[in-house]
Amino acid sequence: MAAANHARLEDLGHIDEAACRRFATTVEFAGRKWNAAILLAGVRGARRFSEYRTAVTGISDRLLAARLRELEAEGLIERHVRATTPVTISYTPSSDGLQLIELLQPLTEWGLARAEIGEGERDTGSAAVA
Repeated sequence: MAAANHARLEDLGHIDEAACRRFATTVEFAGRKWNAAILLAGVRGARRFSEYRTAVTGISDRLLAARLRELEAEGLIERHVRATTPVTISYTPSSDGLQLIELLQPLTEWGLARAEIGEGERDTGSAAVA
């Protein structure tokens, strides 16, 4: 298993420095506190601000509003305004937002699997990779 993983990593040797920077920026953005939780709440049906606030436990109104704006600016959330009285604003994940959630799913599963492994049983990775 480790040899197969190492071989896959060697296949990544063609990635240039610019691609590494883009990857790091993407991982940093996706891993930024609340971003994935907000996107997931949208996938699970949240549309209105109050629904996101309920779904994303612990986030303040101010921070939720800021993150929704950031996700919209990045093209991961779409903001819809309906001319009602009062105005109705809803947020839905864009196709890029849905794609990001799909890409994060294996990472989430990996994290859950690791959480189930006892500390004494976990491979620390201390062996050198040849």
